[in-house]
Amino acid sequence: MTTPVCTTASRAATPYPAYTSFSSYVRARGPVLLRTARSLTANASDAEDLLQTALTKTYVAWDRIEDHRALDGYVRRALLNTRTSQWRKRKVDEFACEELPEPEVVPGPDPADQQVLHDAMWRAVMKLPDRQRAMVVLRYYEDLSEAQTAEVLGVSVGTVKSAVSRALGKLREDPELDPIR
Repeated sequence: MTTPVCTTASRAATPYPAYTSFSSYVRARGPVLLRTARSLTANASDAEDLLQTALTKTYVAWDRIEDHRALDGYVRRALLNTRTSQWRKRKVDEFACEELPEPEVVPGPDPADQQVLHDAMWRAVMKLPDRQRAMVVLRYYEDLSEAQTAEVLGVSVGTVKSAVSRALGKLREDPELDPIR
């Protein structure tokens, strides 16, 4: 006969049921929020740290947030406030030295080429009709699913699928994007 060593271990392994909605929110909106954090910081690891801090603040305030439809705005405000606080607290140390440190040259994609691609793609998207442009932006820039896009625009999922398909066809045929391919 074996006796259990710890009877609370099985209870400790289960997450708090009140915060399963927080977990599902983070899983669903994490990539979009990470892009927002990335736009506020200089590198990807700082963005991850910033998002983690903002999500921790959101988790602590989860019971006090009355309108869960406005969570993105709450987290974005937490991101901005946290980043502002970090910026104000930063300490800049300057040291005089005889040689200037030269950064190691790491070959990578040319930022100018990436900007040309971005600009050409955006100009092509702006040529689309308003409705198709809205669907493409929601689908691919905001990373919403077809169902979420349909809900936002008040149309059926089939309408989103067909309009996005036609829009992508127009983008494929855009002569300005030919040199990029």
